[in-house]
Amino acid sequence: MGAADDAHVAVVGGGLAGISAALALQEAGLRTTIYEARPRLGGATCSFRRDGLTVDNGQHVFLRCCSAYQGLLRRLGVQNRVRVQDRFDVTVLTPGGTAGRLRRARLPGPLHMLPALAGYGLLSPSDRLRAVRASLALNRLDPGDPWLDQLGMGAWLAAHGQRRWPREALWELFVTAALNIRLDEAALGSAAMVCQTALLGRADAADIGVAAVPLGELHGTPALRRVQRGGGQVRLRAKVEAVRAGPKLVVDGTPVAADAVVVAVPHQAAAGIVPDEACPDRTRWSGLGASPIVNVHVVYDTRVTDLPFAAAVGSPVQWVFDRTAGAGLDRGQYLAVSVSAADRWIDVPAAELRTVFVPALERLFPAARRAGIADFFVTRERHATFRQGPGSGALRPAAETRMPGVFLAGAWTDTGWPDTMEGAVRSGLTAARLVRRHLLDRRPREGVDAR
Repeated sequence: MGAADDAHVAVVGGGLAGISAALALQEAGLRTTIYEARPRLGGATCSFRRDGLTVDNGQHVFLRCCSAYQGLLRRLGVQNRVRVQDRFDVTVLTPGGTAGRLRRARLPGPLHMLPALAGYGLLSPSDRLRAVRASLALNRLDPGDPWLDQLGMGAWLAAHGQRRWPREALWELFVTAALNIRLDEAALGSAAMVCQTALLGRADAADIGVAAVPLGELHGTPALRRVQRGGGQVRLRAKVEAVRAGPKLVVDGTPVAADAVVVAVPHQAAAGIVPDEACPDRTRWSGLGASPIVNVHVVYDTRVTDLPFAAAVGSPVQWVFDRTAGAGLDRGQYLAVSVSAADRWIDVPAAELRTVFVPALERLFPAARRAGIADFFVTRERHATFRQGPGSGALRPAAETRMPGVFLAGAWTDTGWPDTMEGAVRSGLTAARLVRRHLLDRRPREGVDAR
């Protein structure tokens, strides 16, 4: 008799971590119920309707090395609704009209990035050489070394010959986008992990993937169908107020018993519902803080660029994506600007942001100067990720708590990955594995054959 017999697992939170945990548990034969306070699944990856368009709350991309996330897409049957580059290729724009290009060569890693650095026109030849040397030194670090968690990436790069402009025009592009924190504030261990895994490892690891459909159609809606089709339940608009010994939940004031609980909500929410006996040090999680992302959306009445996406330096624009087709726009062009580590912009009114970002886009895309603007709006993610600065790694908890049957999931837990979609999915899979082990371990004590 297996671990699945009549066992019921409650999953608190319907983001990618909760969805991944629920699906993995169902595949193991366990009954699952997802409790989600919002009216939809998908967590931070969601969509909404605006004047006939389907708009994503933010631009969530992934890399080919994100194997767990792509496994989730296959579980949901939506792997054909994303586009992945044949090989890493990024155009980097500047307000002055010059541009650089970073395109990997068809060589084994880490040699695949050397031609890209050698031909990167935004850096001088001497800065390119220094960048290669810094890359080699970075590749020798051990991201798991606790000492690296105490150091800043910017200071380390400066000590390895990276001047201000190369740090902005090369390193900032990727570290800030991956960690949602400015380069000078990023923990060296996390930044080294990102660079080693994506840029300096397997040759195709950094190939960029983007959703070809709205995020709601990629994650939330398919997940709801898949869970229900597998015999699980999804309770939307269900607020979990507490997790108690037993284990049991308090959902909208009503106790609900379960054989195991996976708490898959952001760290601020988890600290409020997980009891002391499960996580005595949960007050430390507040030290993880939060880092915001601002997304600026501009709908033009004509096309202004043929690039599917681009990065920018020397501009308030960081990354810009063409979301025309995915949003359902049949005339003109819809560009979405993603600004990570957006503390400077998070409380700025939309009208003021328009006076900054519309001219910035015109400097990057001259055709925009002749285009009319059909719509302009802003979406804000105040708690997009935890703040992945020095010391943050030591604050990330393990998935297993001290209370039997209660487990944590979420990209903020100790996944070995930064706070990304990949990290969220990995955390859910880890929690599901621990739940299965817990249920198997307790069977013999209850007189049931666990073979």
